[in-house]
Amino acid sequence: MQIRNVVTGVFALSMMGAASSALADTWRFGLEETEGSVQYAYAEAFKDLIEEKSDGDITIQILPYGVWGSNYSALYDALQSGAIPISFGSGFLGGTVPESQLMSLNYVMPNDQLETAEILNSDAFMQSDAWQQSFRSRGLVPLAAVPEGFQVWTANKEIRTPEDMKGLQIRVMDNSLLRATYQAYGAAPITIAYGELYSALQQGQAEGNIQPVFAHENMGFYEVQDYMIFAEQAQFIGNLIANQDWYEALPDDQQAVLQSTLDEMVHNGHDIQTQFNAERLETIQDNSDINIIRLNGEERSRFRELARPVRQEYVDMVGERGQQALDILLKQVEESQSGSSDTDDSDQTS
Repeated sequence: MQIRNVVTGVFALSMMGAASSALADTWRFGLEETEGSVQYAYAEAFKDLIEEKSDGDITIQILPYGVWGSNYSALYDALQSGAIPISFGSGFLGGTVPESQLMSLNYVMPNDQLETAEILNSDAFMQSDAWQQSFRSRGLVPLAAVPEGFQVWTANKEIRTPEDMKGLQIRVMDNSLLRATYQAYGAAPITIAYGELYSALQQGQAEGNIQPVFAHENMGFYEVQDYMIFAEQAQFIGNLIANQDWYEALPDDQQAVLQSTLDEMVHNGHDIQTQFNAERLETIQDNSDINIIRLNGEERSRFRELARPVRQEYVDMVGERGQQALDILLKQVEESQSGSSDTDDSDQTS
């Protein structure tokens, strides 16, 4: 198990005390994950491209989970204040940008993970008024979406049906849509801090977990669970976000460097997560006797049926902008190679 020590104190004081203008060419990049994660590898590749394209005029300072603190709201507060101008935000971001919970809906995206990355980063979705204004109204700018692999369930019992999940205390991020989804499946979702999750699973305070494969391996969660269940219900999406004032103050040449890098990172990010998740699953299987379950189309369809009404709960929670963003996304999926997200038995969408 590798759980990083949380380092705050001196760094937090220096971070919050420094004016962003004093570090105009040093871009702090906040991560929700530790070293050894997809976000960290993405940030390293992003850093290399930015520094190369800018001829060294821009440097990237990577701040993984634990360096800036362990409370995600602190990271998002630093992003909104400009102390950290670029950051990832995922499930916990729903408290800051409620519409971002769109990324937590189950059985919406194509099963083809590269296709998902391309749809989410298309101008039709990423640059839509609905998606942009959801963030800009909070002083933020959505730059990119980074799928990090399918969310995989773990538990100490076999799960193939909603009946198997009934009453399961499964850990979810602090996200209203995730709680609604797993309640719809019959589970009893609970929220536990990421850094405390290993011990919670070990001690039985949580009975199940939801993470991409690389996170199960990186944090050692698989060591204290008996089953890994692949339902392909959703991919973990990291939203890459910038502070709006910082972004709009960038010189034209730096904005061009940033955009060209983001364009390249759509496929680079997909390659990173594909490699990470494949290698980490192999590591898990080599180092444990965990049971791997892959749900078939019929089994998945039962969860899909229960998940679909949660789309309306999302709209009820976040309002018209959320409805518009969801409609745009569903239209892009409908027109994609994999087809409609409402397909119940073809196993084409997650």
